[in-house]
Amino acid sequence: MSFSSVNISVEAPIENQIQEISYDGIEIYQPPLTLSESLAKYAQKIDFSKTTDVDLKKEEAVEEAKSDSDSKDAFQSSLWPWDSVRNKLRNAHQEICVLADVLTVAKDKRYMVLDPVQREPLETKPMVQIYARKKALAGAANVLLAGAEKLKTSQNEVARNRTTPDFHIELLRLRQNWRLKKVSNMIIGDLSYRTAGSKFMQTGTFEVTKAEEDEKIGSPPSSPLPGGGQPTKPSSALKVTIPSELQGVAYIEVLCQKDTEDLCSANINLLGSGAPSSNPDMHWQQKLEAAQNVLFCKELFNQLAKEAVQLQAPIPHMVVGNQIVATILPGIQIIIALRHSTSGDKPEKPTPSKGEHDHVLEHSLHQLLREVHHKNTHHPFPHPATGPLGPSKKRMMAGPMAADRYELLDMTKQETLLEQIIKQSQHCLMRMRTGYVLDTLAKECRDPLISSHWNTLNSPTQSCVKINISTHGYDAVCRTPLVIHVGEKSLKCICRDGKVMNLSYEPQEFRDLIFNHITQHQILAVQALAKTMGWQSLANSNHLGSGPVDPLGNATSCLLASPTGDRIIAVRCEAQYGGMQVSVAHSPRSDFFPSRLVTERKWEHLGGQFRDVRLDRMEGRNFLHKMELLMASLTSNS
Repeated sequence: MSFSSVNISVEAPIENQIQEISYDGIEIYQPPLTLSESLAKYAQKIDFSKTTDVDLKKEEAVEEAKSDSDSKDAFQSSLWPWDSVRNKLRNAHQEICVLADVLTVAKDKRYMVLDPVQREPLETKPMVQIYARKKALAGAANVLLAGAEKLKTSQNEVARNRTTPDFHIELLRLRQNWRLKKVSNMIIGDLSYRTAGSKFMQTGTFEVTKAEEDEKIGSPPSSPLPGGGQPTKPSSALKVTIPSELQGVAYIEVLCQKDTEDLCSANINLLGSGAPSSNPDMHWQQKLEAAQNVLFCKELFNQLAKEAVQLQAPIPHMVVGNQIVATILPGIQIIIALRHSTSGDKPEKPTPSKGEHDHVLEHSLHQLLREVHHKNTHHPFPHPATGPLGPSKKRMMAGPMAADRYELLDMTKQETLLEQIIKQSQHCLMRMRTGYVLDTLAKECRDPLISSHWNTLNSPTQSCVKINISTHGYDAVCRTPLVIHVGEKSLKCICRDGKVMNLSYEPQEFRDLIFNHITQHQILAVQALAKTMGWQSLANSNHLGSGPVDPLGNATSCLLASPTGDRIIAVRCEAQYGGMQVSVAHSPRSDFFPSRLVTERKWEHLGGQFRDVRLDRMEGRNFLHKMELLMASLTSNS
């Protein structure tokens, strides 16, 4: 044994297993087992069904002997035929003897006791138990009192924070909505849209500091004041310092003017009218939102001014100070102005325009700059994947598809923000003109009726209106539909027969087109009514060459014959005057006299001279009703 050896203890550890740990951290150990309990515990682990080691060795020896004997002589018998029987009887006798001994021990209980021995009852002292329970209850009461004290402290802290704002809580709320970073000993924030894709050079940084104690003092929220005013709210624990160029309230005003008359207008203001951001009593959230609105308006106006200078328009755009003037239609200008108020007083509200406020144009002003930011950060994926990032798939395929120079130039063209705003303004004016013409004609022309249905699903630069020309009470007889596509500088008209007509931005052309369709509707309605009443249509013409010349086109007419052929009605409709002329001819002619040239009586059935019908003296709600009564009376007389 070496001198550096270490003694190893093979005894069982003195510590007992932990039975329970109380709430105050005291460990309760299991009491040690007695000798009888240990013996019973170990006895339970013995499996009496298994054979002893001696029997196992005997069985192995017998199996080896059998294998040897079988290998030497498989047909050699044992020395004594009853040897195996004797061995089995002896083993059975030994087992029975052991079983008898076990039964004797278990039955008489004189040799060994397997049941656990009862412990001796410990002496119980009532006072000791009372003191122990009292101590345990006192410990539990102390735990409950400590928890109640912590809850009370937290409630008091919350109530104190309500009256007196906490700097760290306010800073946490500020960080949830705005980008902040710490530079040396200062906290700097960012208001710009750079993370969204903006490339505007002006920075939107602001500084966050802790407010002084005298600034945070404020009366806690209480009941309303006796005079009817509201209680003073405590100021914030934060102090936000915004650059001077971003203070105040800004908005962009878009106005379409014809001479000095306002046609339509739109204002972009993310916050609406409110107090300027330089007001010291304003909350930091309102200050930052107002400053970000100023930055957004400045970036949008800067982009529009840059595009106005670069674009080469037939009539050059003018940029003067904070105002952009562009010509959208002959005699009509669009004015885009940046209104920025930095005074301490409340900013002046935008003067209400006499023209109509266009909500679509206002929404587009908000949306266009957002789309530019989105395009700056979301480039199209390269095709193939190994190609450069930036060009679109169409430009990537220009080489394999053998695109020419003109197609390549078309791919590189992109509409600027100012061009899109001008196109939307032009469409707004075209839509207003079209609606005005339709409303005016609907008021002026009572017969027939003109009804227009505007499509609700439109784009900012294209709208659709369906026009129905019908007569009251005769909708089933004839109805003239007309579809108008309102574009930027032109109108596209789809007629009833499928003919497509393109009109310019002049409202007089559209007015003439409606008058022309009114005259066609009257003639078609008279022919349809005559067919239902048994009359025969002899001829019709949409461009009548006889009679006075119509300055707005040609008049339309038709000839109708009665069922017996002795009555003829001629109808003429003029587009300019909107008047209907009806003439009636009778046959046989009452003034027919035979002569040397015309001797036969059959020529008397030629129509006589036409006589005009005074429609204003006739009964009837409208023109078709009067024509129905006229045809009925002429048929009954014949």
